[in-house]
Amino acid sequence: MEGLNNTLINEFILMGLTDRPGLQKFLFAFIFFFYLLDLCGNLLIVFLVTKNPSLQSPMYFLLANLSFVDILFSSVTVPKMMVGFFKKNTISVKSCITQMYFSHVLGGTEGVLLAVMGYDRYVAICHPLQYITIMGRSTCIQLVSASWLTGFTYSLVNTIMTSKLPFCNNQRVKHFFCDVKPVIKLACKDIHLNEIAVTTASGFISTSTFLLTMLSYLYIISHVLKIRYSKGGSKIFSTCSSHLALVILFYGTAMCTYLGSASETSLEKDRIAAILFTVITPTLNPIIYTLRNSEVRNSIRKLIKR
Repeated sequence: MEGLNNTLINEFILMGLTDRPGLQKFLFAFIFFFYLLDLCGNLLIVFLVTKNPSLQSPMYFLLANLSFVDILFSSVTVPKMMVGFFKKNTISVKSCITQMYFSHVLGGTEGVLLAVMGYDRYVAICHPLQYITIMGRSTCIQLVSASWLTGFTYSLVNTIMTSKLPFCNNQRVKHFFCDVKPVIKLACKDIHLNEIAVTTASGFISTSTFLLTMLSYLYIISHVLKIRYSKGGSKIFSTCSSHLALVILFYGTAMCTYLGSASETSLEKDRIAAILFTVITPTLNPIIYTLRNSEVRNSIRKLIKR
């Protein structure tokens, strides 16, 4: 990243969530608790899917990949944030750009992966007889690879443009990690093109994947309504509604964060939204996606008995 050679400052200061000592201790305990749940829950899902022969279907393969992405996504941002609760939280400009790149890679990958999982549920519920044929192993691998490729490509746009900006005197990043909007706000040149790039790239990836996911669930809901009086239809609707709530939480907070301008008011709201999609959603994903799943519960029981 050539632009890093032209920076006038060597490091940023991450301002975190608050500077009030009492509130900092509470937030540290709260976030640390959710981060541990995130790691334990998602690692458990990855372990069960890779080791249990009964969990080798496309749905669990995609779920394990989502859990893997969630582990990385939280780990890129949360540990650095927790350090800031106890001391001045500095980060070099190069490390800041690197953190920004990987957080957007993982966020973009998760967005596409959720759309893929929505399509997987649509095929399983609306076309069960063709499910294995349509969602074969090679197809699943291709879809997951496409998710990662999209994440890597999307992140390059914002990261390269940000790395070309000169940073002069202001070192204070009003966030708990190096996100693109609060970082470009510190540049000592016009950032109009950067703001357009953020809105365009983030808007396209979040809106398109959200609409594709919603389309899958609309077809699912339409199908379920036809069998609503049966026990099976009620169970499907209950499970899908839980999944849909998480999808709306993830996409909703992401779109609110990246589709607005880099104003002071917007940056304050973005920090709250970022807590939701970097800490809360990754923790809830393994719980919600497996809560009503008897196969996963049986696998956990067998693991405990061992």
